[in-house]
Amino acid sequence: MIYMTRRYSLAAAHVLAQPAFAQDENERIFGKCANPGGHGHDYMFEVSVTGPFEDEVGQIIAPGLLDEIFEETVARRFAHRLLNEAEPFGLLVPTAENIARVCRQLLAEALKGRSTAELAQLRVTETPRNFAEQGELR
Repeated sequence: MIYMTRRYSLAAAHVLAQPAFAQDENERIFGKCANPGGHGHDYMFEVSVTGPFEDEVGQIIAPGLLDEIFEETVARRFAHRLLNEAEPFGLLVPTAENIARVCRQLLAEALKGRSTAELAQLRVTETPRNFAEQGELR
């Protein structure tokens, strides 16, 4: 099986806090990341796709098409925003894991309508020490 992976960066901010919890409980769970003023990250996204390999052009998907899909479904929605104010993160804590889950679903749905490629895996890197992956390279 062949996979093609593209990397993207996206600057955004978040507050790690469960809205239903009191501030002291959020601080106990999320530490300094529960600061109500928020903090920012330069997230890195690695989008890996697989699917039918087109021998004639030597690609699974045109890189430019994947760039368009990422821009339309993820970047325009979340870049330079406080993620807590963007759906669905008003009620969903914007952890790296939840960002990966949400963005994977958005990207997978967008790919279905525009390509024969399928989303195999999405990695969201929040810091040099923290990333989340969803999906599975077979």
